[in-house]
Amino acid sequence: MSRLKALAEFGQSVWLDFLTREMIENGDLARKIASDGLTGMTSNPAIFEKAIGSGKEYDADIKRLAEQGADVGEIFRALSVHDIRLGADAFAQVYANSDAKDGFISLEVSPYIANDTAATLTEARALWQAVNRPNLMIKVPATREGLPAIASLIGEAINVNITLLFSTAVYREVANAYIAGLEARPRNEDLSRIASVASFFISRIDAKIDSLIDSKLQDAGKDERGRLAGLAMLKGKIAIANAKEAYSIYREVFSGPRWEALKARGARPQRLLWASTSTKNKAYSDVLYVDALIGPNTVNTIPPETMEAFADHGTPKPTLESGLEEARDQLQKLEENGISLEKVTGELLADGVEKFAEAADKLYAALAAKRVKCLNASLVRVSEHLGKAKDDVELAIANWTRWGISRRLWLRDSALWTNGDEAKWLGWLDIAARERADLKALLAFRDEIDRARLSHVVLLGMGGSSLGAAVLAESFGQRQGWPRLHVLDSTDPDQIREIEKQIVPQATRFIVASKSGNTLEPSILKDYFWDRAVRARGAAAAGDAFIAITDPGSALEREARAENFGHIFLGDPEIGGRFSVLSKFGLVPGTAMGLDLERFLDETQHMVNGCGPLVPAFANPGLRLGIVLGTLATKFGRNKVTILASEGLRTLGAWLEQLIAESTGKQGKGLIPVDRENPGEPAAYGDDRVFVLVRLAGVDHGADVAALEDAGHPVLQIVAEDSYQLGQLFFMWEVAIAMAGSVIGINPFNQPDVEAAKVKARELTDAFEKTGALPQSEPIYEQRGFTLYADSANAEAIGRHDDLAGYLRAHFARLKDGDYAALLAFIEHCDAFEQELSRMRTRLRDTKKVATCVGFGPRFLHSTGQAYKGGPDSGVFLEITGEPVEDLEIPGRKISFGMVERAQALGDFAVLNERGRRALRIHLKDVASGLSHLCEVLDAALT
Repeated sequence: MSRLKALAEFGQSVWLDFLTREMIENGDLARKIASDGLTGMTSNPAIFEKAIGSGKEYDADIKRLAEQGADVGEIFRALSVHDIRLGADAFAQVYANSDAKDGFISLEVSPYIANDTAATLTEARALWQAVNRPNLMIKVPATREGLPAIASLIGEAINVNITLLFSTAVYREVANAYIAGLEARPRNEDLSRIASVASFFISRIDAKIDSLIDSKLQDAGKDERGRLAGLAMLKGKIAIANAKEAYSIYREVFSGPRWEALKARGARPQRLLWASTSTKNKAYSDVLYVDALIGPNTVNTIPPETMEAFADHGTPKPTLESGLEEARDQLQKLEENGISLEKVTGELLADGVEKFAEAADKLYAALAAKRVKCLNASLVRVSEHLGKAKDDVELAIANWTRWGISRRLWLRDSALWTNGDEAKWLGWLDIAARERADLKALLAFRDEIDRARLSHVVLLGMGGSSLGAAVLAESFGQRQGWPRLHVLDSTDPDQIREIEKQIVPQATRFIVASKSGNTLEPSILKDYFWDRAVRARGAAAAGDAFIAITDPGSALEREARAENFGHIFLGDPEIGGRFSVLSKFGLVPGTAMGLDLERFLDETQHMVNGCGPLVPAFANPGLRLGIVLGTLATKFGRNKVTILASEGLRTLGAWLEQLIAESTGKQGKGLIPVDRENPGEPAAYGDDRVFVLVRLAGVDHGADVAALEDAGHPVLQIVAEDSYQLGQLFFMWEVAIAMAGSVIGINPFNQPDVEAAKVKARELTDAFEKTGALPQSEPIYEQRGFTLYADSANAEAIGRHDDLAGYLRAHFARLKDGDYAALLAFIEHCDAFEQELSRMRTRLRDTKKVATCVGFGPRFLHSTGQAYKGGPDSGVFLEITGEPVEDLEIPGRKISFGMVERAQALGDFAVLNERGRRALRIHLKDVASGLSHLCEVLDAALT
């Protein structure tokens, strides 16, 4: 008879602490059951990680599940349930022959919920139902929160394996919880089919105690050494002594009237199971924790290597019930010498939960990596070159992984940020799945647009309500047979007129997008085009041309209903504007331009799953990106996120500008996005840069990547296979910037300084409605169509000069290392003007070696304006205003579009001044010629 099989003669069952699908399918498990008397099996995250992560036997299933849209949690659940069922079936005959005493296999609840009773119960019940085998045991940790779960589950006739037991005092509670669970069953019920084991961990105790003994002996003075001489004799003894004490408690608890009453109903005692029985110290026998703990009605769950060792040279004889007094004497001597076993066992429990969580992280990371490999081109690809920052970034990622950042994000834990109202702004996390499950209204809208044979759709919005749609419009272009999507997010009269020239009102739909429903710009743009629709269609039919996207209960919703808009789509109030692109605010315009919504959202879900709660930070593309950006900014001063995007993704930079700046730029902190800056030589860039290169596969982004990397700049490359992966880019960046906000230490979901500029602009427009005029300021300089303005502090800092070049030279002389220059233009946003501003910013960058930004107003007020006013005081601003070629009246108002734009510029400038920013405003009488001349003057000023 084999040594392992002989253990049964002494009442001990042998379980295998290992599981792979291969050993079940190739018959190895069946052979062990027959030859070695194996009667059960245990699993844990570390075991599954070894099985799933290292081999290829699971790859086909992972690929199939990933392609079906399963996340790593769903993939693991499917794989583990399948394997546990196979294992349970392999032990079914053992279970039957032992009359349900043996033949069990264990499956563990997630270690992430070890301190959550309700979550433990929910998952245990779900696993029990999913596996659906009577010889399953659900593993529950012996934490303070796990104890009530044990009693509840036993009370529901669910078999339980209590794991991570170190303390004899806790074991007593565990045994009593099992009894309490049995007592909760109906009085006339046969209890013989309810089973439980208490997994008492062995070798980890000796590893910890031996280390403490060594430290104590090493630190002892001469006077103490004699007293501590016997301490060394306790090494390698305490774990076994502790186990023997636990066994004495077992015999006490499972005796007496209370237990006998349950026994009469068929109840079986909760067996002690010896876990962690491989020897950690190579100086000890490799079968020490098997040889020393052989006794009746116990289980030893043995890893493969130790099982092989015992089969070769173990000693099957009863050892557990002898030497109890000696064991107690050893435990007492340990306490007398100043080592608290109670403290050690408490630490081991906490450490055990953490180690199992780390094993789960590795498991899910391995699954995530295989999932990415299986999906291949279906996922956006991200690569990092971090240079000298690599080690610090990796340490930060490791720390955030250990702190469970992925799970905390999805649990909406506001403590990740400032413990404010962040939790109520996280509706974007699952919006793609919610929209995918409820496409009926959007599909009906798409059919209607298709039937209408429209030529144009114009979105009237601002900031988060428009920038995502602009990315879709550029990246997908006009799709054959569908209307062209225009995005109008300006109050500039020339820009409005240019859009109006391109459309035919009778064949155009207007989407009015505003979350709050009272944003100034969409409101007055709606008024303007409503008037045009009335003229073209008549008052009764004008509403048919309009679609509203807004939050429930907003002023826009009420107005849309009153005016019989053709469609009203409601957003999610728990999603802020800049995070709303995957909600109706992006999907409605995408629908109108003919996108395949099902494909778009399915592609997006691949990234949502990749950034899911069970994917640890180091394998989670969104969280990893956010930690990289946050760490580079806070630890290395690289807070200028320089976006270089390829053709087809140019407008993604504008969307990213808002997401990054409005989310992180506050409380004097933040990331400054730098978009559409022409690529330069590495020498043109300061040490405050991190480069983000975003491109479509096969399209160049125009940057010399190797040169940037060789110069020591951090470079992140992001590649999307095609435009339908835009949703993946959107979601990954939303996660990243939420995470970066956590690293920086701010609330990424508010925008206090944007609100300040809105208030100031509203005050000025209201004043104009009453008085017919805007307040006038005294210029500090006037010359041939140029007028300069500055507040007193900036005027004094700049000084007086004889010409415009002198003022510009003095203004930009205030730029220091780590600063940025921003050109804020309240003029028409057109290619010609952007090219002139691009010439100016390139000259500033190459001369001053600073990052440069260009913003067109009023768009930037709702995006980068937050960082300019609330972020770090490192900007030097030149605001550019001008006279429109021809102003436009706003129906029903005294104020015109030109005056609104002027009021917005004045409001923005006033708030910059209030924040003490280095700001100068130049007003151009003629924008086209004035802008060209301004470029020449600036060039001279910087020479």
